[in-house]
Amino acid sequence: GYSKGYNIALKQIEAEYYILLNSDIEVTSNWITPVIQLMDNDKSIAACQPKILDYNNKEYFEYAGAAGGYIDYLGYPFCRGRLFNSLEKDNGQYNDNREIFWATGACMFVRAKDFHTVGGLDEDFFAHLEEIDLCWRLKSGGHKIFYCGESKIFHVGGGTLNKLNPKKTFLNFRNSLFMLYKNLKPGKLVLLIFYRLILDGIAGLKFLFEGSGKHTWAVVRAHFAFYGAIPELNKKRKANKLRNLDFNVVYKGSIVWEYFVKRRTSDLMD
Repeated sequence: GYSKGYNIALKQIEAEYYILLNSDIEVTSNWITPVIQLMDNDKSIAACQPKILDYNNKEYFEYAGAAGGYIDYLGYPFCRGRLFNSLEKDNGQYNDNREIFWATGACMFVRAKDFHTVGGLDEDFFAHLEEIDLCWRLKSGGHKIFYCGESKIFHVGGGTLNKLNPKKTFLNFRNSLFMLYKNLKPGKLVLLIFYRLILDGIAGLKFLFEGSGKHTWAVVRAHFAFYGAIPELNKKRKANKLRNLDFNVVYKGSIVWEYFVKRRTSDLMD
C-alpha cells in the first residue's frame, strides 16, 4: 500500500526534504524551487503541496488536493477548489501561499526530520486519508502545513482505486474513523463518532437507493473494521499529542450541510 511502501523507502533515503509523488503526475517547469524556498524561509512548515490541476482538463482543479486541503468540525475533508465532486476552474483565484490543514499525498513535500519524528505514515491505513492523518499529527506537534500556489502539477487521479470500486469506499469510511479516533481528545471524540455513525448510515442508505448495494456493504464493513481495531487505535492515541479540531484552518461549519442543503460549491475558506 501507499503508507507502508513510502515508510520502507524513505527509511533508506538521507535528505532534508522528501517529495511524495504519485505515478500518475505530470510535473511542470520549476515546480520544485518555489516550494523548497517557502519551506526554507519558514522552518515551522513541515509539509507543503503545490497547486493540483486535472491532467485531462487542465483548466480545472483536480479532486485529490486542488488548492490545499481542509477539514470541517465533523472531520470531513475538502479542498479549496474542490467540494465533494464539484471542481472549480483555475482562474488564478488560488495563486497564493497559505496555511492549510492537510497536503495531498499525490504530491507532498515533507521535511524528513519531521516525517520521522511523528512516525511517518500509518501503515494500517494502506491508502486514502493517510496523508491527512500525517498532517494532523504534524500540526499537533506544533508544525504548519502549507499550500504553494506558485508551483503546479497535473494529476490523472484514481490510479490506485477509482471511485466506483467498493474497496475505495471501505477505505475512505474506515480510515476517516481511524483518523478521528487517533487524534481527537476524549471529550469531543464520543460525540463526533456518534454524529459520524448517523451520517455514514445516511450515506450507506443513499448508496442503496442509487442501486450501489456493494458500496452500502462497504460502509457497514468499514464501521465493523473500525470497532475491531479500537484496541490497537488506543495504543496509537497514547503515542499521539491529542488535540481537538480547534486549529485556525478548520471550517467551523458542516460541509455536508453547505453542499447538499445550501448548494454551496466554493469559497468556504475565503
